[in-house]
Amino acid sequence: MKTSYVFLADGFEEVEALTSVDVMRRAGMPVVTVSMNPGLEVTGAHGVKVLADSLWEDNDYSDAEWLALPGGIPGAPNLAAHEALCDALVAHNERGGKVAAICASPAVVLGPLGILMDRPAVCYPGMEATVEGVKWQQAPVAVDGNVVTGNGPAAAAPFALTLVEQSLGYEKAKEVASGMLLEW
Repeated sequence: MKTSYVFLADGFEEVEALTSVDVMRRAGMPVVTVSMNPGLEVTGAHGVKVLADSLWEDNDYSDAEWLALPGGIPGAPNLAAHEALCDALVAHNERGGKVAAICASPAVVLGPLGILMDRPAVCYPGMEATVEGVKWQQAPVAVDGNVVTGNGPAAAAPFALTLVEQSLGYEKAKEVASGMLLEW
């Protein structure tokens, strides 16, 4: 199976990032956390310090399973400011690669890149007005082809389980959810 990457910039939403990594790893998916900082330490929006697995320049993203973005403020704007990440997201999407974003990141990162144009998507409530041309939905998670979006911290587990389901199927997602005592 291809490797998935979860990108961590200072100010990332801890619940969204770490739940995604945890759930995907429970499913047996190879996942690498990527620091967008010069070093491996990244500080979340609520002061939780995390040591990422790698630095941006350590990885080849051209054959990834998922490129996944947690939200958070200022995490999402910090991701959006990383030009090489934005270029990788656009290229991955154009190849039909899987792209995931939750909370602020659909509106702050994917929307301005055109990845959500004319697609159903969700984001943190109230941020929809910042991006035109997206078919904003009112749901915890939205799936459109190769793109999965989530609306916020409460959707972290359903968002992560959706990534598992899109990669490994419903039964695997249900198995992981069951082990976490979640209904799926």
